[in-house]
Amino acid sequence: MHAVGQSVDTHASVLAAAMGVFRVWRCVSGTWRPRLAAGARPRDAGFGTEARGRPQPQGSSKCKDAVEDQPFPGLLRTENLGPEELAEVLRAAVVDQQGPLVTLNKPQGLPVTGRPGELTLLSVLPQLSQALGLKHRELQVVRAPGKEASGLVLLSSCPQTASRLQKFFVHSRRTQRPTATYCGITDGIPEPSEGTIHVALKLERMDGIDLAIPVTSPSRKDILEGVKRTLSHFHVMATGCGCALVQLQPLTVFPSQLQVHMALQLCPVLGDHTYAPRVGTVLGQRFLWPAKTTKLQRQVLDEALLRRLRLRPSQVAQMPLHLHLHRLLLPGTRSRDPPSELVAPLPSYFSRTLQCLRLSHR
Repeated sequence: MHAVGQSVDTHASVLAAAMGVFRVWRCVSGTWRPRLAAGARPRDAGFGTEARGRPQPQGSSKCKDAVEDQPFPGLLRTENLGPEELAEVLRAAVVDQQGPLVTLNKPQGLPVTGRPGELTLLSVLPQLSQALGLKHRELQVVRAPGKEASGLVLLSSCPQTASRLQKFFVHSRRTQRPTATYCGITDGIPEPSEGTIHVALKLERMDGIDLAIPVTSPSRKDILEGVKRTLSHFHVMATGCGCALVQLQPLTVFPSQLQVHMALQLCPVLGDHTYAPRVGTVLGQRFLWPAKTTKLQRQVLDEALLRRLRLRPSQVAQMPLHLHLHRLLLPGTRSRDPPSELVAPLPSYFSRTLQCLRLSHR
């Protein structure tokens, strides 16, 4: 169904050293060398987050109460917001604004597009443009993660700039040079710890939802009918409590590609209530259920992991997807210039999960 190779792009960076950097642009030449924002201390370089306080002892009632009262801090509830309020939330989430380029850190759960009348990123771009002082210049989405993921969104008020960026991303995919780096937390530890995932996928309507389905040995007819060969690099950055912090670099574009790829590794992303149910367990051994026979249901976590995360079984259904578009490469000003890099911090619920799992470097 899929093959895992041992070679990973030689430009793979140390994710942990870059987390927590906010509003950082830097040139990249040859390798990615993360650096801390001004004033950051070296000891913050591991998993820099929005809440960097030292973990309290397990017996601390203050820590226990805070965790139980707010198991997923910082989640956006769009159903309680109007367009102007959402635009203000997004304005506060701006990571950088350079000329026509605006980059923000998208909250998890916010769809980029949707049906007419739905509150989406696209629907509030006029209000966001006004809030950012762009007046009559219209913003357009150049790149963004899907609804359930969080992370960097690239916007532009200049059609020529947007076109140039799109050409850069397309060329990078054709030459298999990753421009986007996600970080995710998986239920399970991928083996081997790094590799390349190749699998053909197609979208199929199931239970009223378009789901990504693996296709074995696709024919030319399959390709013409919408089957796409997908490719991702993965690298395990840290492990703990049977979970892993994984760096993911997609080299193709397909809906839910990274979630499906990690499920195929038998290590679904935490908070993936769509594809995680395809992973079953018998006598402690994991296996894949056939995609077409798997019913949609919330992710199931074992009791030991629930205790570590300090969650009740009823709270798992509200667990957000732990998949964050952490870093983007952008083209240099001139063709000979090295790429620039933009980094966004982790959501607070992601940071909380890292602390609960006490992830440590391999």
